Amino acid sequence: MLYALQWVLSLIFIFQMYLAMTIIGLIFTPLAIFDRKFAFIAIHLWCHWVRLSAHAICGLKSEVRGVVPTDEVIVASKHQSFFDIILIVSALPRPKFIMKKSLEKMPIVNFYAERCGCIGVDRGKRGQAIKKMVADVKAGNIRPGQLIIFPQGTRIAPGAKAEFKVGTGVLYKELGQDVVPAATNVGVFWKRQGIYRGRGTAVVEFLPRIEAGRGLKVFMKDLEESVEARSNQLMIDAGFEISADQLRPAVPK
Repeated sequence: MLYALQWVLSLIFIFQMYLAMTIIGLIFTPLAIFDRKFAFIAIHLWCHWVRLSAHAICGLKSEVRGVVPTDEVIVASKHQSFFDIILIVSALPRPKFIMKKSLEKMPIVNFYAERCGCIGVDRGKRGQAIKKMVADVKAGNIRPGQLIIFPQGTRIAPGAKAEFKVGTGVLYKELGQDVVPAATNVGVFWKRQGIYRGRGTAVVEFLPRIEAGRGLKVFMKDLEESVEARSNQLMIDAGFEISADQLRPAVPK
């Protein structure tokens, strides 16, 4: 009975979340056409609304911990569901993404992504995607902001293992920017797929930055260890059980 009630509340939440996206998106579009700052205002407004309504409707609280970067950095985050994106974007002053090219087919999302300086890549062509990421990011450096990338390339369910792809390391090396790792436990409450939203406290935590200049292998090792260790601890704190095997790093293919 309680599960059924939470499922219904989750459905109501999802409906109003996308309704709010449409309303806010349409209201701010004329302003964002003339000034990019209104695109960021609209995005931040919607993200904060989602966090507020998730708490009010589903009992899902959210926290952003750690030192939020405000300078030109790469944010390399664990990615478990749409909610970690919302938390990260709500905190960063000028967020921009390396995102799936398929999202460009969504009119409102594509418009605001373009105004914020997001970069679409085709994940199906890995080598070309990495080269395009580097070229596009370099070309877009005149726009200030925090570049968000998900090193594992996609949403990863809590407890599942997946290697950290080299694209993040290539960007780190080529751009010469610091990287701020980010850990999360949001997948415990908001799954990568499905309607149900659980009660509890979802967390995204910005970790100590990795300064520019390290070797590629050292950087990738430090990034994976920091993100995975802290994400595992956040999930354990949220009541998720992690086996010893799940604590071991993924073996690259």
